Amino acid sequence: MATLTGIKDYQYGLEKIFPEADDFLPLLGTDYVELYVGNAKQAAHFYKTAFGFQSLAYAGLETGVRDRTSYVVRQGKIRLVLTTPLSSDSPIAEHIRKHGDGVKVIALWVDDARAAFQETTRRGAKPWFDPMVETDEHGQTVRAGIHTYGDTVHVFVERKDYQGAFLPGFVPWHSEYNPEPVGLEYIDHMVGNVDWNQMNVWAKFYHEVMGFANLISFDDKDISTEYSALMSKVMTNGNGRIKFPINEPAEGKKKSQIEEYIQFYEGAGCQHIAVATKDILHTVSEMRKRGVEFLHVPGTYYDTVMDRVGEIDEDVRRLKELGIMVDRDDEGYLLQIFTKPVEDRPTMFFEIIQRKGAMSFGKGNFKALFESIEDEQRRRGTL
Repeated sequence: MATLTGIKDYQYGLEKIFPEADDFLPLLGTDYVELYVGNAKQAAHFYKTAFGFQSLAYAGLETGVRDRTSYVVRQGKIRLVLTTPLSSDSPIAEHIRKHGDGVKVIALWVDDARAAFQETTRRGAKPWFDPMVETDEHGQTVRAGIHTYGDTVHVFVERKDYQGAFLPGFVPWHSEYNPEPVGLEYIDHMVGNVDWNQMNVWAKFYHEVMGFANLISFDDKDISTEYSALMSKVMTNGNGRIKFPINEPAEGKKKSQIEEYIQFYEGAGCQHIAVATKDILHTVSEMRKRGVEFLHVPGTYYDTVMDRVGEIDEDVRRLKELGIMVDRDDEGYLLQIFTKPVEDRPTMFFEIIQRKGAMSFGKGNFKALFESIEDEQRRRGTL
């Protein structure tokens, strides 16, 4: 059964609101997310056009980088780095060959990257790269990296002495093409899919190595349909700015979405990025106009949803038109919707979420969500 721990006033800030978390790093927020992609220029155009991101920074041959090209786009507090290799023997090319487009780096903003690296590696983290100082005319940054599930890594970023556009080695990316933002504000959480019997291994990693607490746990009774199931533990840092649900498959009659992900991603990885908005009706309406495809929610879902969640500010008819789901917990309610995968492999997708007090993850929507995902799996012949 789902259990929720460490509940206090749910306000994003530097104060520690989850006392079960050691929070020894501490983490100030998500600094950036780097995706390794087959064509960074085209991917940047997609995220600008469909998701409303804006041009921020660039690194490549013109800036002296010989092995890769990176475009950085921004919306609200969200920074995506889209990176493509410039040769077939690059480790980046190998990552794309194996996994397709996907998240490589989840970068975490810290005050002291050296201390974060020392503390996590002392507790058992496998180093990706040692602390390094990078400088240019705008100041200096310190970064260091550790491994997490699959081929995914965390990079600690210390930027208090840096005033440039993004990082040393990048230049401002000036573009005449910057479609209007759609209202995305920040990363609410990022979900990792791991293989059978690995959820507790990685929940333990985040607890012991990074000082996180287990905010909520779901078992296969919470997240299941007639055909498939999964289990999940949501890990959070002390101030609640960083939340990582960790999913693993559970026994079912047919193949779960986690198994499908593991098959096509060829290993563990980031399943989805949940991005927050203050006006989900506007955000989703704009994204639909720009060609973003969302999972279909059965119309019958809305026949009984108001009996379950009670009074809300939004018009349920409008929610139904856009396919937005709603759920309530003791602190309030939330609205959420999920895109279809944003690449050809059925792997990574995005969640759009608006929280109106709720700090949970939409348990009441799990059955409808899973049925929608299973419909997609059925079309793909992978259920």
